[in-house]
Amino acid sequence: MILSLSSNYVYLLHESNILKMTNDTNYSNSLLDKLINGRRKESSHLAHTFLSENKTITELYEEVIKPALYKVGILWEKNKISVATEHMATAITEGILNELYDSIYNGKNNDHRVVVACVENELHQVGIKMVADTFEAHGWESFFLGTGIPLNELIDFIKESKPKILAISLSVYYNYANLIKMLTKIKEEYPDLEILIGGQAFNYSEKDITNKFSNLKVIKNLYDLNKYIELKKQII
Repeated sequence: MILSLSSNYVYLLHESNILKMTNDTNYSNSLLDKLINGRRKESSHLAHTFLSENKTITELYEEVIKPALYKVGILWEKNKISVATEHMATAITEGILNELYDSIYNGKNNDHRVVVACVENELHQVGIKMVADTFEAHGWESFFLGTGIPLNELIDFIKESKPKILAISLSVYYNYANLIKMLTKIKEEYPDLEILIGGQAFNYSEKDITNKFSNLKVIKNLYDLNKYIELKKQII
């Protein structure tokens, strides 16, 4: 799950951005209700029903799950729900993503590898899990490291796994300094490694981080990620 910054200014920006970024569908509203009330089976059924209407996994993630989770974050910021409820909603969502894995992986492997991880001190990994799933849907071998991976351990893992791409998620902007530290160290070790970064934190920043590092691209959503991966097929 992805939470915004806690200041009042950013909160207002966050709430208005949700209206712009998403189609606030009945499915998303219904999922929100089920998540915060702990109705795991109903949440799972809703996701499968949505997909049965010839919708894609990307549409489910972008148009249903992400808007619902953003609203969970707003409710948490307003003290309308507890931390426990927020964690429950996140856990149910991660369970749904795990359920859907077999339908995402098509059995094909193009021998390309991607490592996906969160910035140090990030607590939410649903967004980067969606990124991992998207790569796997295109036949990539995805190494999903999630949250809590120390920087030195990540650098060692990159050496061992030899990925073509590293994808990093930044969900809360106060971890921006950690992202810069992370990128600086990784680029010292692997200057030619292509890195993708994304996450809700970039909705609130005008900084162009791509000017600071080579082979770095900001991906705003899963639709753009799909386009990027399709383009990579023509290059590698």
